[in-house]
Amino acid sequence: MSELSFTAFVLSLASTAAIHFGDLPNPASGARKEPDLQGASQMIAILTLLEQKTRGNLTIEERQVIEQVLYELRVRFVEASRGGKPVIGA
Repeated sequence: MSELSFTAFVLSLASTAAIHFGDLPNPASGARKEPDLQGASQMIAILTLLEQKTRGNLTIEERQVIEQVLYELRVRFVEASRGGKPVIGA
């Protein structure tokens, strides 16, 4: 098993959020589930906590990845909360 990188860990958490949004199928069952906004929100909160606790200790690339992932997930959360309507200006 190869060593887990910070970026791979962040992307894994983002994939879990995508599963909660219903955007990706569950890897275990292969089925897409109904959106679970509470689960997606929890993943966003975990990533936010991770970003806060690692601030100042990340490489530029790692910081950019977590900031971009959080931005995209937050926009997706707003869209999902509006019934899938895109966020204008995002």
